[in-house]
Amino acid sequence: MIRLATRGSALALTQARLVAELIDDDVELVEVRTSGDAQRAVGDKSRWVKEIEEALIDGRADLAVHSAKDVPGVLPDGLAIVGVPARADARDVLCGGDIDSLPSGSVVGTSALRRRAQLLAARPDLDVRDVRGNVDTRLRKLADGDFDAIVLARAGLDRLGRTDEASAIVDPEVLTPAPGQGCLALEARADDERVRALAAAVTDQAALIAYTAERALVDALEATCDTPVGAYAELVDGDGLRVSAFAGLPDGSTWVRDASEGDASDPAALGRSVAERMLLAGAGDILEAAK
Repeated sequence: MIRLATRGSALALTQARLVAELIDDDVELVEVRTSGDAQRAVGDKSRWVKEIEEALIDGRADLAVHSAKDVPGVLPDGLAIVGVPARADARDVLCGGDIDSLPSGSVVGTSALRRRAQLLAARPDLDVRDVRGNVDTRLRKLADGDFDAIVLARAGLDRLGRTDEASAIVDPEVLTPAPGQGCLALEARADDERVRALAAAVTDQAALIAYTAERALVDALEATCDTPVGAYAELVDGDGLRVSAFAGLPDGSTWVRDASEGDASDPAALGRSVAERMLLAGAGDILEAAK
């Protein structure tokens, strides 16, 4: 029996069931209500994982599944990321239009500073406003006319079977995804060899390599979920890896973009290298100002 901890949202449960099917063992889902579920407010990433990690630490669960973009850079002592299944499409999508053809002044909803900064960098004439709630809630607000368009992660729509809601996929060079977007991160007690082996068996190497590079980049930038940072890594030409990144002010007035290719055998080094180049270009000052 593997006790798999997850949040109780529709998307989280769908993702947990995907992992349970991959493990192909006797899996019991353990639903955990997190601080983020209770508060529905902006704050540190740990609000989405803290109580789940506590369930791992005190033995109520053996393995946890998270949306990788929600996992903080520093994990509690005794816990580790032990697996990353195959990545879904990491790109953002626009529901309700296309970024190039939206009329000036269109109201576009997003809760992410990263998306806000990049939307306004590309289209300073848009009216970007906060939109909260789960995917269903946000789409309902769009349908009710509260927004002309909203930005969502394609991975979430795909996993919920709502891909048709997307009107346009946004190029990662325009909206660089959140670090880990489209990935699921499997977390467990670091000394649990049985669970580590099960997680390793369902790990996709391409997804693990990309996620490793993106986490290293974010760590080197000392970025948090409250800073407008995007990072996206993908394999190229078989054994190569391309890492692109964005850092900017939430109002879209100032930003830095960079990209570099290297050997996929050391993704963390490439992620750090891109971060260092961005810091030399002023990303540190931008992110400090964004706070």
